[in-house]
Amino acid sequence: MAVVDKPSAREAKRLQTRERLMGAAIAEFKRAGMAEADVGAIVAAAGVAHGTFFFHFPTKQHVLLELERREEERIAKQLGRFADAKRSLRAIFEEAVRLVLGLERRLGPILFKDFLALHFSQSRPLDESNEHPVIVRVAQEIERAQRAGRVAPAVNPTNSAVFFLLGLYALLTTTHDWPTQSSMIDDYVAQTLRGLEAL
Repeated sequence: MAVVDKPSAREAKRLQTRERLMGAAIAEFKRAGMAEADVGAIVAAAGVAHGTFFFHFPTKQHVLLELERREEERIAKQLGRFADAKRSLRAIFEEAVRLVLGLERRLGPILFKDFLALHFSQSRPLDESNEHPVIVRVAQEIERAQRAGRVAPAVNPTNSAVFFLLGLYALLTTTHDWPTQSSMIDDYVAQTLRGLEAL
């Protein structure tokens, strides 16, 4: 049986401080947006010294990178559990939409736009991995449907997953207050599936 080392008291305290800062930063970003967020308000809410923020996060963008990593992993896991029941590609796309809409509701419109702006920014800080787990999972499901003959052989699953998610994010950010957003998203899913179908 493998022995798992527990973090030292110092490491546990460091992780707790980081989590407090994350929570305080996210609350401030929801209120003011990342660009206008006040680091002073964040550290006051977290109960730490001003320099502690920059010890954990070199810039405010690094908080968003951490949030993005966590949310992508969470959504990919949930989508994976859903897809493991061998659902149709339509059901998987609809579940992806539901999960991303849930993220938008949790983050709120201001933070969600900042989140996506960083996601697609050319100037985003370098992170350890360029892999996006949600894209990977959607691509796997497109490939599975392709092997079953339901998606055209010429379709590139990774490109199609990127196209689907880019379009979804664009729709969500540009039609946030539109009364027709839901029907537009339904139509978008239907059109995407039609474009992937084997003839």
